[in-house]
Amino acid sequence: MYKQIAANKRNTIIIMLGFVILISAIGCAFAYAFNDWAVAIYVLVISSIYALIQYFLASRLAVAMTGAKEIEKRDNPRLYKVVENLSITTGLPMPKVYIIDDPAPNAFATGRDPKHAIVAATTGLLDIMDDNELTAVMAHEMSHVGNYDIRVSMIVFGLVCLIGFISDLGLRMMYYSDRDDDERSPVGFIIMLFVAVLAPIAASLAQLAVSRQREYLADISAVKTTRYPEGMISALKKLDEHGRPMKRQNSATSSMYINNPMKKGFMSKLFSTHPPIEDRIERLENAKHNF
Repeated sequence: MYKQIAANKRNTIIIMLGFVILISAIGCAFAYAFNDWAVAIYVLVISSIYALIQYFLASRLAVAMTGAKEIEKRDNPRLYKVVENLSITTGLPMPKVYIIDDPAPNAFATGRDPKHAIVAATTGLLDIMDDNELTAVMAHEMSHVGNYDIRVSMIVFGLVCLIGFISDLGLRMMYYSDRDDDERSPVGFIIMLFVAVLAPIAASLAQLAVSRQREYLADISAVKTTRYPEGMISALKKLDEHGRPMKRQNSATSSMYINNPMKKGFMSKLFSTHPPIEDRIERLENAKHNF
């Protein structure tokens, strides 16, 4: 467990460095296309400032993109008390609790560390889960908090958003800078295609950087917390049976959820950061006698 936490802290640094290198490469590419190397410096400076800002604000942006609303105990005593009890059991600080008005059963956790954590559940999840299953799901999310998975996911979220923004901005700059030219520069044309292809590839690779193993670990950690493997197994079965795409689908935030919130298809399975639910259930079934 402690090795995983240490690995996630290291992964945060590695991803941030990779983020700076990748953005610098994009800046150099556009600087070459425009024959102005000041562009590369501007991109690097802006990206570095963005990296610092998003470290503190990305979780708020992610919550805003999901449509989640913060609640107090009086708003939904059932969910709030479950999270409160888990906070006491695990010794973690009490996170902020949110609810998403969506019939798709799902939940997520985010934040830069356990002291600034957020956990959320959809109305669909609250409707279909009994108390044991709800406790298991929220224990899974609290495990992400304790294991520092939330920090890695948050950094990946910010990376995906910025890559898309920089790529889109670069394409627009290429278009407007060349629109009065009789002939488009071959190098500029290649750079434009490179950036157009880079954004979705970078987003997919960033999502895959969040290892599927963290979901397996969170499942196991949840069972260790609750001492009731049947609760987690039953919850996963219901997620598999009642799972559906969420109303607010966004590939940048999909890795945060306990179940893939995107529309199911071949590509979504290929690039999913979530392991198949049947595999997660099988692992718990095989390991439940060890708890």
